[in-house]
Amino acid sequence: MRTSPSIVPLDRLDRDIYLVLEDFGARAGCAWRETDEADTDLETVIRHILSSEYTYPVRIVAFNPSEGWSRDATTDVADAVAQRAVDTDAEVSPALQAFIATNTSNTFDIQLSLPLRGAA
Repeated sequence: MRTSPSIVPLDRLDRDIYLVLEDFGARAGCAWRETDEADTDLETVIRHILSSEYTYPVRIVAFNPSEGWSRDATTDVADAVAQRAVDTDAEVSPALQAFIATNTSNTFDIQLSLPLRGAA
């Protein structure tokens, strides 16, 4: 019996993929953010969280279809985001500061920079 080749290239699935659950408020609730396939790697997710592309992240899930695993990566991402913010002296919104405070496993000795009120 012959099998047909997959229509999904296997190399596209042989990597770690990160998806973000975001809180859109009381009216809309939480939803997994629709995102381009190219934007699901860890580095891009960290950049998007720091740049407020994801305003109210709640949970981050990582998975690798080829290896057959999935896990909650929220703490790891919160740690990485907080460390990047400290290292780059990035401004951290109150929502992002709450996400970090709720999910990080580390204590950061340096105060994270908050944006100035009224600043765009």
